[in-house]
This record gives sequence, C-alpha cells and structure tokens, in this order.
Amino acid sequence: MPKVYFYKLTVDDGGAPCVEHESLSLALCKPMIRSTAAVDDLILGFAANCLHTDNRLLYVARVNDKLTDGEYFKAPKYAGRSDCIYEWKAGAFAPRHGAKYHGSSTDLVHDLGEHPKYARASTLLSWEFCYFGSSGSDAYKSAFAGIAKAVAALKQGHRVHHDPKLMADLGRLAKWSCSLDGVCIQGKPTSKPNRHASHRGGGCGVAEPKCNC
Repeated sequence: MPKVYFYKLTVDDGGAPCVEHESLSLALCKPMIRSTAAVDDLILGFAANCLHTDNRLLYVARVNDKLTDGEYFKAPKYAGRSDCIYEWKAGAFAPRHGAKYHGSSTDLVHDLGEHPKYARASTLLSWEFCYFGSSGSDAYKSAFAGIAKAVAALKQGHRVHHDPKLMADLGRLAKWSCSLDGVCIQGKPTSKPNRHASHRGGGCGVAEPKCNC
C-alpha cells in the first residue's frame, strides 16, 4: 500500500522541490523521505510558520520514479536542472560550479551522505504533481480539521506513520487539491534562490523547524 508523507518547508525557493521542465524533483534536503519513499507514495509539503503563517499547502506529488546512488547527479539529462548542484569528479561528489543552492561540504554530506557510500544520494521524481508555491492556500483547514491540527503540531522532520483516518484524509486532500493526473503549476516559489539558505530544519525540541528563509 502506498505511503503518505507530509512535512513543513522552511524554505520555498525552487530548490527542494525543484519544478522545471514539466517535472518535480526532490534531490536536496529531506534525506529520510528521499531514502524511504517509493514509487506511488504521496508527498505533501506545507509551509512552516516562518514562511507563511497560515501553513498553506505548497505542493502535492506522487512519486513516479526514484533514482539511487547519486544517479541523478551523474546523468547528463538532469545536468541542466537547478537542483543538480553536485557532480561526480575523481571518484567523489563535489559541488557543481555556479550552483544556485547550498555549496558547502556540510550541505553535501547532509544531502548525499558520507563518501564513499553516499547513502542519502536518492532523488524522487514526479510528473503527477501540483505545485502551488506562493499561491497556495490554507483552504484545506476547513475541509480537513484533523490535517490542520496535525500540520500545526508538526515539528522537525516529517510524518509517515499516521493513524488510519489521518492517512485517509491526507489521500483525500491530495485528490481534493488537484487531480494528480499530470503536471499542474499554479504558482511560483515564495522566495528567490539563496546559496546561504538552508532547506534543513532546526534542532530538536523547537516549536517547529528553524527558519532559514
């Protein structure tokens, strides 16, 4: 049975997720989702308070393909995408010159994992998605009170092990918000790319992910 993931984004600048050329990719940040999600799973991204105080829905995507072992960053067909910020050089990954996002060795380890295994170097691809970005709304709250409560309470990381009702409601929200039968882009990223912005959440125990937007 497909799983449903949901989490809060502290940064929405086109890097994670990256929506270009009629496809959505999640290649940076959220290493646990990228490592564990499988084809046909659903991912819902909501805004953290620091990004939009209404916790609006930013995107919904069905995973259509999953690339592992850093294949995304090695394949020439993906080299032109904005989130393809690493390249394979001399037997190791390195930041690509002129990359829009991240760029430090710490970011590389967080995104891909430690050399030589790069255990986190998985990328999720979707062409059945709806990206709302800055045009997203919190209209879901009136129709799905349980989801609104769960999103408000969500702290660092993501949720995947839901009670059956919440999982069913998230699946209904995905269909309610968009048809998921193709590409739907309704808005633009909330902010401009910033190499110094981190897509990672903050430390444990905070009210919600640390904002670096």
